[in-house]
Amino acid sequence: MAAETSQTLDRGLRVLEVVSESADGLTVTEIAHTLGIGRTVVYRLVVTLEQHAFLRRSVDGRCRLGLAVLTLGRQVQPVVRDIALPALRLLADAVGATAHLTIVDGTEALAAVVVEPTRSDVHVAYRMGARHPLESGAGGRAILAARTAAGRALDPPWIIATSDGQQGAYGIAVPVTGVPGLEASVGVVSMRELPEAEVGPRVARAAGEIARALR
Repeated sequence: MAAETSQTLDRGLRVLEVVSESADGLTVTEIAHTLGIGRTVVYRLVVTLEQHAFLRRSVDGRCRLGLAVLTLGRQVQPVVRDIALPALRLLADAVGATAHLTIVDGTEALAAVVVEPTRSDVHVAYRMGARHPLESGAGGRAILAARTAAGRALDPPWIIATSDGQQGAYGIAVPVTGVPGLEASVGVVSMRELPEAEVGPRVARAAGEIARALR
């Protein structure tokens, strides 16, 4: 027997999904057309979501995500951190370099989790919470590469940056794929050049382990 579901909740969640995918926002009419739902029904959903701050409407009538969505997003980060830590710890110690999980936050790359190797005389001190443009480091570039690939596998699956975040740093990163609603990458950063043939597959395995744990 099929599981019982709430049609109203399902529609409300679908409204949030389509609005989140539009950089310029959507009108009630555009949402109704996209979802194939009557405009009156969509209007009631939008008003309800707006009352709870999950949506906001600008003066031109276009709907965009509201601040309540950001509040929920902040609560997700500790969960992601706890899931990612074991794989990142193993990666950092195996490579002898600082490992990190980078996620998209607006137009920036955010270092959500950072793990330094336990046995290393010299390694990169990478601050958790650090932000930088997506184009400026291996972590962000891996995410951009996954966007461009649009679901196709990268070959090889890792991206290399010879100046990652700070002068002289060397980074290798792999996108975390297959996790709905999450754009992220796993990477390592070092003051020395890392052997791509050895480190690349290790980073890819860590990214795969984290993706499976988050699904």
